[in-house]
Amino acid sequence: MLELKNVSFSVSDEVNGRELGIIDNISLTLEEGKFYVITGPNGGGKSTLARLIMGIEKPTAGQILFNDEDITNLSVSERAKKGIGYAFQQPPRFKGMTVRRLLSLAHGHDLPEDECCAYLTKVGLCSMDYLNREVDTSLSGGEVKRIEIATLMAREPQLAIYDEPEAGIDLWSFTMLVESFRMERNSNQKGSTVIISHQERIMQLADELIVVADGKVRTRGSKDEVFPTLLGEFDRKCGLRGNEEVQ
Repeated sequence: MLELKNVSFSVSDEVNGRELGIIDNISLTLEEGKFYVITGPNGGGKSTLARLIMGIEKPTAGQILFNDEDITNLSVSERAKKGIGYAFQQPPRFKGMTVRRLLSLAHGHDLPEDECCAYLTKVGLCSMDYLNREVDTSLSGGEVKRIEIATLMAREPQLAIYDEPEAGIDLWSFTMLVESFRMERNSNQKGSTVIISHQERIMQLADELIVVADGKVRTRGSKDEVFPTLLGEFDRKCGLRGNEEVQ
């Protein structure tokens, strides 16, 4: 479905007058119908990798293929038309656009009220309180985040990318969001999902965990293979042995 071939991305460091590498020669294949979680340390390149897939950033080297078509130089809108969807860490706002209209536009036709409500319920919003509200500054950051996630779910893309969907969401809504992801994973859908996350409950849903650090894919595999190594690394870095601090 999606293939990255020797993809690199760097930006100009004007202070030091050199190129600063963010993504370093990553080759990666994502298969159809799988649920992937990309995790790793802050600043390791996870979100940049997702932005490269969506076309928000363009690689400085390498090639990106989607369904065997080279999309390396396609725009965000062109990639969206081909079936790639993206939920931002900090979603945009749309003055004058109601939540119901936004969901309908994402889905491709006018959605009945009950279907709109179902998508909003999945992300922990009391649907009747939001359908006719505008997606503007009257909504909190967490509300806009949940509405954008519901919008991406309504769109049903072939490849859905969620960049830290837990950010700015309260615990109750996060629980509902995890359950929605679980239902999507178990629905035998043909599309694939990629989630950038540090959350254990989201990582536990993964068919595959991909650890990105220092701009490289450090490891990948099933959650049963990879997750215990992440816990072991956390224990070593925090100086823990069991529940006791190492003196």
